[in-house]
Amino acid sequence: MKKFLIIGLGNIGEKYTNTRHNIGFKILDELAEEHSISFETEKLGDVASFCFKGRNFILLKPSTFMNLSGKALKYWMDKEKVSIENILVVTDDLNIDFGTLRVKAKGSDGGHNGLKDIQEKLGTNKYPRFRFGVGANYAKGRQVDYVLGEWTKEETSLLIERLPLSAKVITSFGTDGLSNTMNVYNDK
Repeated sequence: MKKFLIIGLGNIGEKYTNTRHNIGFKILDELAEEHSISFETEKLGDVASFCFKGRNFILLKPSTFMNLSGKALKYWMDKEKVSIENILVVTDDLNIDFGTLRVKAKGSDGGHNGLKDIQEKLGTNKYPRFRFGVGANYAKGRQVDYVLGEWTKEETSLLIERLPLSAKVITSFGTDGLSNTMNVYNDK
């Protein structure tokens, strides 16, 4: 059975739960709920898995904090013997309007410390990623406060529709492939 490792980026701890930077965790939680599975705390993160259309999806929420996400990703890639083209990193992106979805085969870290660490640990920027737009509604120099800030009421109500769509992006990646997923979901 073909395996896919899905890494949701975020920070552990109650104070980060509803922050923009934790959208990766939030999307994986949505997917886990849809498939009636729960996360177990394991080495370097919380892990859950499910089978869907003949594919095995392993969900990982690293416990290493955002800036060391690559350590957990690399450990689980090696442990589960998942090739780089079968990983998908789910992350927030300030450079995309709120709620916009974008899947890419490669790219820069864009100043995102989690992606920077992953690129360093993998030795390449050529790995699939799923970026969820959080917008850039912050004053100059307040980027950190913004991404570590909680969702507004309006954003929270819009997430109700965006989270299930985001979960579909992940299963599509595993069943329909990267190119088809990009064609169907990018900029939705």
